[in-house]
Amino acid sequence: MKKDYPIPASFLERETEIKKSRFIARVAPVSDRDEVKTWLEKAHQDHPDARHICWAYQIGRPGSAAEAAMNDDGEPSGTAGKPILNVIQHKDMGDVLVMVIRYFGGIKLGAGGLVRAYAGAAESVLSEVGRVHHKPLTAVDVSMGFADEQPLRHWCELNAAELESIDYGARVTARVLVPEDQVDAFSGFCESHKLDYRFET
Repeated sequence: MKKDYPIPASFLERETEIKKSRFIARVAPVSDRDEVKTWLEKAHQDHPDARHICWAYQIGRPGSAAEAAMNDDGEPSGTAGKPILNVIQHKDMGDVLVMVIRYFGGIKLGAGGLVRAYAGAAESVLSEVGRVHHKPLTAVDVSMGFADEQPLRHWCELNAAELESIDYGARVTARVLVPEDQVDAFSGFCESHKLDYRFET
């Protein structure tokens, strides 16, 4: 049984100042690369005069993320994106994007100072953001008679499954999002009610 994992509960922003440079850290929940792009575009719109907007994200389960990436946005290689990603990975949080917006204050921090500054900014926002638990869901297509719809709805309510869509034709067809730890139980339900079902691959 796969354990669910925490994701950020909401968007949050925190600001720190180090040697006259402003570091504005933002955290946001993301489920795919398009959402990452949208948040980054918003950061650039909000802060068009910032010297750097560095970021890192990981999507999926902490420790075995489906996707992760980082960007130094003009800072010396390895001094911004990587420290941000390291902090994300230590927080045991999935589906998370952290952006750090820097306004240069005129005093150079050096490579070690930059690493500490970006890691510290990421830490400040990640330690304060709330967490919600995200349960991985499996999509199942179900075909059934009209009399079977109500038992299916009832099963979904009891087992935290989502009825994503339902169509009425000669038969009723539904798309159900089933928590991963309930997949076997859902298969048993379909078989006992003689429903046709197919897991999306």
